[in-house]
Amino acid sequence: MKFPKPHTLQQISQLINCKFVGNENFEVLGMNEIHVVEPGDIVFVDHPKYYDKALNSAATIILINKEVDCPEGKALLISDDPFRDFNKLTNHFKPFTPSSSAISDTAKIGKNTIIQPNCFIGNNVTIGDNCVIHSNVSIYDDTIIGNNVTIHAGSVLGASAFYYKNRPEGFDQLKSGGRVIIKDNVDIGAMCSIDRGVTGDTTIGEGSKLDNQIQVGHDTVIGKKCLIASQTGIAGCCIIEDEVTLWGQVGTTSGITIGKKANVLGQTGVTKSIAGGKSYFGTPIEESREKLKDLAYVKKIPEILKQLKEK
Repeated sequence: MKFPKPHTLQQISQLINCKFVGNENFEVLGMNEIHVVEPGDIVFVDHPKYYDKALNSAATIILINKEVDCPEGKALLISDDPFRDFNKLTNHFKPFTPSSSAISDTAKIGKNTIIQPNCFIGNNVTIGDNCVIHSNVSIYDDTIIGNNVTIHAGSVLGASAFYYKNRPEGFDQLKSGGRVIIKDNVDIGAMCSIDRGVTGDTTIGEGSKLDNQIQVGHDTVIGKKCLIASQTGIAGCCIIEDEVTLWGQVGTTSGITIGKKANVLGQTGVTKSIAGGKSYFGTPIEESREKLKDLAYVKKIPEILKQLKEK
């Protein structure tokens, strides 16, 4: 998430009332999560296990809960609670703005696009040409939809990320200030949920087709010409490369990559990154040919035991 204009390190420190290490005029351009940070971004870290990863990332401003040696060319924001202060910055730069109408005055809707009754189109939404948005679809703020897109009834684009910190008083949600981006020629079935990025974008690539009742988590990027069948659940921060097929009731863990043209059979649990161009099945996931061989061998166990008893 980039800020509307550059800020200084001192200005940011004043917003969250914390100390800083570095030149007070050090330029701050935005804020992002670790997997999408760029120079000029703030990244937060609140556990020693991840200090090195954050300090050595592309981010040049690190919001951290301990004063450590500052890498050359970077700056630190020293906070007693980086999670809390990251939320403060999201609320400041991307505050929730209530809508006063079903279709916001700030929404941009292209030529020949059809919006069926009872839809909600939020602030700063862009929808391209020749789209069909069926009834009871909710499209949250800042979503970008390309041309020739169909979204079926009851789907929700742009809900908050499922991202919480466990505190003694209960779960504290990391605020979502990112977007959903739907490229050209995408079809989205009924009752799908596509969550917005925390600070970045959740993206569905050109020509991909989603069946009904699919969950896509925050900051996930789905490539071009993917086929995703019903009741699939894709966790946050996944990369699904071009022309991947996910059959019904596939589930993934977060942060994994599914390689180009992979074929994942129904009810598989994708517990790790997998290479493209192969077929997979089962939990834990294996290449389908090997997994099916194993299952065939398992079926022979009663017969083998019987033979052993007879000897």
